[in-house]
Amino acid sequence: MYICALIIYSMKTRIILLASFLCLQAAAQKTNTPKSKPTIPVKSNQPKLVVGIVIDQMRWDYLYRFQPLFKANGGFKRMMSQGFSCDNTLIPYTPTVTACGHTCVYTGSVPNVHGITGNAWWDKQLNKTVYCSEDKTVQGLGGKDEVTGQMSPKNMLTTTICDELRLNSNFKSKVIGIAIKDRGSILPAGHSANAAYWYDGKSGNFITSTYYINTLPNWVNDFNNRKVTDSLYKLNWNTSLDKSVYLNYATADIKDYESKPFGKEQLGFPYDLTRYVGKDFSKISSTPYGNTLTAEMAKAALIAEQLGKGNATDFLAISFSSPDYIGHSFGPNSWEMVDDYIKLDEELGKLFDLLDKQLGAGNYISFLTADHAVAHVPGFMKENKLPGGTVDDAALVKDMNKQLKNAFNADSLILSSYNYQLTLNQPSIDRNNLSKEKITTWIIDYLKKVDGISQVFAISDLMATPINKTLKEMLVNGYNANRSGDIQMIFKPGYIDGGNTGTTHGLWNPYDAHIPLLWYGWGIKKGSTRRETYMTDIAATLAGLLKIQMPSGCIGKVIEEVIQ
Repeated sequence: MYICALIIYSMKTRIILLASFLCLQAAAQKTNTPKSKPTIPVKSNQPKLVVGIVIDQMRWDYLYRFQPLFKANGGFKRMMSQGFSCDNTLIPYTPTVTACGHTCVYTGSVPNVHGITGNAWWDKQLNKTVYCSEDKTVQGLGGKDEVTGQMSPKNMLTTTICDELRLNSNFKSKVIGIAIKDRGSILPAGHSANAAYWYDGKSGNFITSTYYINTLPNWVNDFNNRKVTDSLYKLNWNTSLDKSVYLNYATADIKDYESKPFGKEQLGFPYDLTRYVGKDFSKISSTPYGNTLTAEMAKAALIAEQLGKGNATDFLAISFSSPDYIGHSFGPNSWEMVDDYIKLDEELGKLFDLLDKQLGAGNYISFLTADHAVAHVPGFMKENKLPGGTVDDAALVKDMNKQLKNAFNADSLILSSYNYQLTLNQPSIDRNNLSKEKITTWIIDYLKKVDGISQVFAISDLMATPINKTLKEMLVNGYNANRSGDIQMIFKPGYIDGGNTGTTHGLWNPYDAHIPLLWYGWGIKKGSTRRETYMTDIAATLAGLLKIQMPSGCIGKVIEEVIQ
């Protein structure tokens, strides 16, 4: 009987041990079984949102020149006092124009690599002019027809920081680009963006293309139906401050060398905009209300798309295009430009207020920079005994083609003058068995005699041409074999391509290439640096902050002083 009890006890022990083993094995299997869903990123280890702000045509000196006019709760003082300022940020290539600038900021690359060599260029393979963001394979959405808005980033050869963010999050990050100019929203947002929206001056709508989506979201239709442009027109455009203040920052209100975008009869403040209500939606771009319109669209996207509310960092790329329209017309020393920046400062402050409310202060990163700066109006320079003037390249090309026909018996031997470069008609040269070298020499000899041009040379001779090393490097960085010209023109300092009114940009000089760079928010240290930094460093620094890969063509370096 004792033996039977012992056997029974032994069997119970084995059963208990076996049960315990099976439980432990099951627990181990449960622990090692892969989850059906990927691990969600921990939000506390990354910002909720990145807000990229590009001011289309902003000189670096505006930050300090107009600083007394900025409000404490505005955008500029907030970023400068609570964030980090890189005071010596330069563009490392030429031409310094809108498409190249927006692309460089977000790719960390230069035209030599990313392929956007200008707002437009003569494509030697296609043998035609190509606009930077054109894409005839897609249809426009939101405009009056499908042709309006046939745009995409297909001409950009590299990824952007937004693309890399999407890749890093397995495409869970939302990316949206917004601007008045199509190139100001499309190129920054990148190839894999959820959407890019730009303004159509014909319809007064924000539009997109089927590259991104097949139909406009309801929130975009709702925004367009608000007719914000007409509401802003009804406010007219008057100065924000007493007129006596403007004389401390600009010349007289009315100058002959200023353009007149609102008609010959509208000379100076106040500007009557009510005449455009329901008629001409494009005029809004040349007023500070273009910034208001852009900011309101950005706020609508922030709320409707729930940016910063998901499980991965989102990106809102905003470009304010109106400073460029105003600057081209009136110049840096105009009342209109001063007033535009006073109003833009307020709009930026309101945008940050909403971001704080939606996401919480310190939970997002924002950077602010420019795609290029701008030269003073040549008329203003002459008025003040400063060097400057104009070169009418269109007239020069017309005259040269006429004389070239007489000399070489062939029409249109110069095809284009995009980006301060002349492109020769190689098919015609080959067809007529002409000498490209002789034609090039003829053109160079002609242009050397033009007032305002300091140097001209065949781009194939660039490395052997005796020019400043900084300029040479900028020209090399801007060169793309298929999308650049054959002959390079270098203007004298202070000279621009243009007529008797207004001004422009695009050259290597500091007035075109010295831009602001401000950082603010999550992970950003307070302070400033006067160390030389570059536009190409912006994407690299963001990659460092976000701990993601740099864009595929990035040549920039992380600005370590910025990171907390």
